[in-house]
Amino acid sequence: MRAARSAGLRLRLIAGFVVVALLSSLVASCIAYYLVQRSTLDRTQANVIGEFKNTIGRNVSDDMPEFSNYNFSSVDYLQQLKSALSVQGRYDVKLAQVQQDGVYFFPDLDTRYGVDLPPDFVQMARSNTVYRRIDHRGTPFLLVGAQVYAPPLQGGTWRPTPVMGFVIVSLAREAGDLRTLTRVLAIGGVVTLAVAVVFALFAARGVLEPVRRLGRVARALGDGKLDTRVEVAGGDELADLARTFNRTAGALEDGIAELRAMEASSRRFVADVSHELRTPLTAITALADTLADKDVSAADRETAGPLVTEGVRRLRTLVEHLIEISRLDSGTAALVPDDIDVAGAVAACLAPRGWAGRVEVEGPGGLMARLDPRRFDVILANLVGNAFRHGAPPVVVRFGEEAGDGVPGLRLTVADHGPGIPRWLLPLVFDRFVKQDRARTSSEGSGLGLSIARANVELHGGTLDVRNESSGGAVFTVWLPLGEDA
Repeated sequence: MRAARSAGLRLRLIAGFVVVALLSSLVASCIAYYLVQRSTLDRTQANVIGEFKNTIGRNVSDDMPEFSNYNFSSVDYLQQLKSALSVQGRYDVKLAQVQQDGVYFFPDLDTRYGVDLPPDFVQMARSNTVYRRIDHRGTPFLLVGAQVYAPPLQGGTWRPTPVMGFVIVSLAREAGDLRTLTRVLAIGGVVTLAVAVVFALFAARGVLEPVRRLGRVARALGDGKLDTRVEVAGGDELADLARTFNRTAGALEDGIAELRAMEASSRRFVADVSHELRTPLTAITALADTLADKDVSAADRETAGPLVTEGVRRLRTLVEHLIEISRLDSGTAALVPDDIDVAGAVAACLAPRGWAGRVEVEGPGGLMARLDPRRFDVILANLVGNAFRHGAPPVVVRFGEEAGDGVPGLRLTVADHGPGIPRWLLPLVFDRFVKQDRARTSSEGSGLGLSIARANVELHGGTLDVRNESSGGAVFTVWLPLGEDA
């Protein structure tokens, strides 16, 4: 099927070239034939008329004898006139008198071609030099007629009938030349057609080869070879098409790679969610069975109750985090910005959680920022909570105004004085469900806090980074744009 389509395109290209070349050759041949024919016939006609007039002027005088259709005593003189008019042996001459009752040709003058003169042509020759081209028995002829001699008045009142001369010229030689020209033009047309076919084959090959390459690369892409590209050569439209194809293929490769990464991340996320949910649910189920057992002692019941409450609280926190993550992933999370006092927002975050006396806060009062208060609270709470769980006091929160790339911004750091983050964990610390000790899943939170904090920072258009201090402890640095840049 592909070969048939390629052959069809090749045939269409060749046919197009051939048709254009054929039409061009035909038009050029017709124009050349018309111009040569006209030039040849006009030149012959002008020569015959000029020679006819010159011959008449040289051979006809006022003392010529009277000619009459009743008196042919001067036929010898007419033969001399005919011989003078028959230049180069190509001319046939007829002499006649035009009278009231008809035209009388001198019968003793032999004619070569036997061409009969049209009556209207003879009548027109009485007053003007006339010419006409006719075809007689397949041979073209040129007729030229004019008055040869007008005798003077006889007796003052009567003038003998004037003599008319007619020259019949065969155009067979010119017709032969035109036939030769036709054959030459036909041969030239055939040669032009052959050259056009050869050129069309090369041109079609040059056009179709890049198309074939595109087809091969497209099939390779369809087979999953996403790194396949077309070799670009030249700067014509086909080269632009190849570049566009390569850009499209690159975008497709990046998009599919991103989709595959998202698919792998989704599978991993589902597996992690299942694991994280199973742990508290298993514990809650076991404790619920303990409370439902009638043989359990009152002391065990008192111990199991708070554990169930704690498990439910952790499960609720995990579910809330999962809901927040799903909103951030789906793009439905939106900012509700407001002008807030940073120092007041930090205090409002720490006090309800019982951290006000345990966290050192350093920063100027009266610093205003346009932020989403709820999401700022989530960012700070996750960072401080992470410092308490995995670091060591004192935990220090510092904030202040600091520009980034010429943009006014708020810089906030949360530092602890613990052992710091292991080097292998630093690149993964903001990934989901990542914990410093994977075996301590029942006591070390959900593993989503830092991921949620970073997503909220990026939603504000800011950045969140982490590093270890040389003196010990981890430092999380938040930068958020202020004012209209938020």
